[in-house]
Amino acid sequence: MVPLITFIIVLGVLIIVHEFGHFIIAKKVGIRVEKFSLGFGPRLLRKKSGDTEYSLSLIPLGGYVKLAGDSPEEYKGEPYEYLSKKPSQRAAVIFFGPLLNYLMGFLCLWFVFMTGYPVLTTKVGRLMEGFGAQQAGIKSGDRIIAIDGQEVKFWDQLQKITQSKKDASSIKLVIERDNREYNFEVKIQEKELGDMLGQKRKRGLLGITPEGEAVKVRYGPFKSSLLAAEKTYELTVISYKGLWRIIVGRLSLRESVTGPLGIFYITSKAAEMGVTAVIQLVAVLGIGLAIFNLLPLPILDGGHILFLAVEKIRGRRLSVKAENIINKIGLTFIISLAVVVTYIDVWRLFGDKIAALLK
Repeated sequence: MVPLITFIIVLGVLIIVHEFGHFIIAKKVGIRVEKFSLGFGPRLLRKKSGDTEYSLSLIPLGGYVKLAGDSPEEYKGEPYEYLSKKPSQRAAVIFFGPLLNYLMGFLCLWFVFMTGYPVLTTKVGRLMEGFGAQQAGIKSGDRIIAIDGQEVKFWDQLQKITQSKKDASSIKLVIERDNREYNFEVKIQEKELGDMLGQKRKRGLLGITPEGEAVKVRYGPFKSSLLAAEKTYELTVISYKGLWRIIVGRLSLRESVTGPLGIFYITSKAAEMGVTAVIQLVAVLGIGLAIFNLLPLPILDGGHILFLAVEKIRGRRLSVKAENIINKIGLTFIISLAVVVTYIDVWRLFGDKIAALLK
């Protein structure tokens, strides 16, 4: 039950923040908001306040903001209607939804860095056969406290230094063992490893794995903001690189996308790890949602912004017929993508069981 509740809360936060972005700018530029809905399907709750009806529906897989006069069929020429506003104002309404998701991702990361998160230490776990660490005499349980005179405390620091080294080069390690310090010279061996974008790269390795010991690390407000900005930028670059590699066929769709079922599974795992992991997941999903929504595809926010850019350049809207055709193509693509992603999630999570049943 807890994983399901966590899943609903995570989705709800993402959706509410996104739709609130549209809502608040619509109000700012004088557009009447008729409905603000969280979820789809049968309504569970409904309340009218001012011009806006707020509702909560049964299926928490989306939401929407209904603006007055947002389609040619409904448009009456009133100043408070969506289509009465300038293209730049309408673009602002659309853009602010994904922008708020993006900012939320940054703020969640800032909160995590401020309140503390678990980081692996440099305590050595398993030693890999035939690699430099084993040959030099390093033992399981040793703690690496310096590399080439540079102090290290965390596993990611250790990885960053060692993976940049070339094959057969040597590094000097200071090891803490039984409260005493020892010096070792270890030869690096390069091995080809795949990254999250499916690219194979040679990495320098000591031949050790982490023992699993973790400590909680936290930073001050300013340092946390810098780290959050750096992490947000890193996730943005990785997302766009990943999308490009999918488009050109260098990254498998199966290995790089997930849908509601996959998100439920990931959320369940995050819930087991604690609140910090869930907040980190919200950050990653918020940034990813913003980037996906701004793709220039019909139906998505990016597609609507593209239409408005065309309108601004032409001095008039596309014909209703042309927009309907383009939107139908976009809707077909999105539905097809959703079906494919769900199929991938099912096989990724239950493929072994399904294969066993089919035998």
